[in-house]
Amino acid sequence: MMASEVDDNRGIQNEVCDSGLGSHKVADADLDDDGRPRRTGSLWTACALVITAVIGAGVLSLAWSLAQLGWVGVLVLIIFGIITFYTSNLLAECYRCPVTGKRNYTYMQAVKANLGGKMYMACGLAQYSLLIGLAIGYTITAAISMVAIQKSNCFHKRGHEAPCEVSHKPYMIGMGLFEIVVSQIPDIGEMWGLSVIATVTSFGYASIGAALAFSTVISGHGKRTSVTGVEVGPGITAAQKMWRMFRAIGDMLLCSSYSAILIEIQDTLKSSGSEIQVMKKANMISVSTTTLFYLICACFGYAAFGNNAHGNMLTGFGFYEPFWLIDLANTFIVMHLVGAYQVVSQPVFGAVESQMRRWWPRSKFVIAEYPIRIGKKNFNMSINLLRLTWRSMFVVIITLLALALPYFNEVLALLGAISFWPLTVYFPVNMYIVQKKISRWTIRWFGLQSLNFVCLLVALAAACGSIEGFAEALHIFKHS
Repeated sequence: MMASEVDDNRGIQNEVCDSGLGSHKVADADLDDDGRPRRTGSLWTACALVITAVIGAGVLSLAWSLAQLGWVGVLVLIIFGIITFYTSNLLAECYRCPVTGKRNYTYMQAVKANLGGKMYMACGLAQYSLLIGLAIGYTITAAISMVAIQKSNCFHKRGHEAPCEVSHKPYMIGMGLFEIVVSQIPDIGEMWGLSVIATVTSFGYASIGAALAFSTVISGHGKRTSVTGVEVGPGITAAQKMWRMFRAIGDMLLCSSYSAILIEIQDTLKSSGSEIQVMKKANMISVSTTTLFYLICACFGYAAFGNNAHGNMLTGFGFYEPFWLIDLANTFIVMHLVGAYQVVSQPVFGAVESQMRRWWPRSKFVIAEYPIRIGKKNFNMSINLLRLTWRSMFVVIITLLALALPYFNEVLALLGAISFWPLTVYFPVNMYIVQKKISRWTIRWFGLQSLNFVCLLVALAAACGSIEGFAEALHIFKHS
């Protein structure tokens, strides 16, 4: 950033933050200092939401990524974990305005308060493209796991060479129908129960995958590995090796980042005046836990399958037996993805619904809540017509896109690579520079901008690898 640009952004920050003066008077015992319903989130609910968002079924593809990079990939995973932890802490600092203490409820609001309107629009494009892409990818991945359950049972009954072909489409539709129901949860702050279930199941299937790989290794059936991974030779050229390495880095980037929803998660924490410190602790616990699990799954998977590691240990049929354990792991994947779908969709839901409330603040369709009653029993749930119609339409569109783009996971890798740099590095670094008034050409400024530049180069390389992977997947799809 240029010095004049930083100064302009500081002025923007003060102007936006000052607009929130006077918003801290508590009007009611059930309201927070900003007049919104009292937040109830804690360190552990924040950790559950982060882990739900971060540990996706992509953890099971890390053995393939390690096969492309070799054991050097272990260092890459650790470095990405450290970068994610550091920049997530920088982003957590941006939750409140340092001048007035006014909250930024979303990532986009934090960017607007610190960097201005142009960056606000760029952030929105990157954030919502990634979140919508993740929802499509989760729909496809959940269907793949449901099909894997049916194929696993078929292979068990008819043999491993049996032609057990199953369509993914009915399962995508079923996933969509279920998500329509679950999407009626009003906001991310009320998702702690679902996020806990998703977190437990994510550990469940990752542990099963790691345990099966470990059993393969200790039984003496592990395959050959190397420091640099897949070797150039028959079947793979030097160019293909390079592109696969870049794709592997892109997959690791996608697994590492959760910045797109960090501010929204932080906004669920109790108003103790120390939300920043609580979120930093959640970052430390979550990143440490997820990085450890990534290393376990990646290392055991690579040691078991070597340079021929599958793209997914559980759905690519690296394992056939015990079939019931494979079925259980894939059931866990589906349960986790139901929760992860909601975690990444809630910011999109909230953005549209907040805008609708600003446009039509008195419309019953927009604001009225209708309690759910069965007989004389009143459940602690309600239906809102805007929420019902808009969220149902969103899920239907996501499901249709998943049905139309079965190779979308390759597109998702590209989205992850493109969005990693701005969302995880660029915006947090530059917002932190503005907030802390760090002068240009100081050692601290130079260090932050060096991190920024290096991560940009890594993201560009990963994006190039993902584009090549998408082109390859499209070619295979057209000729299949």
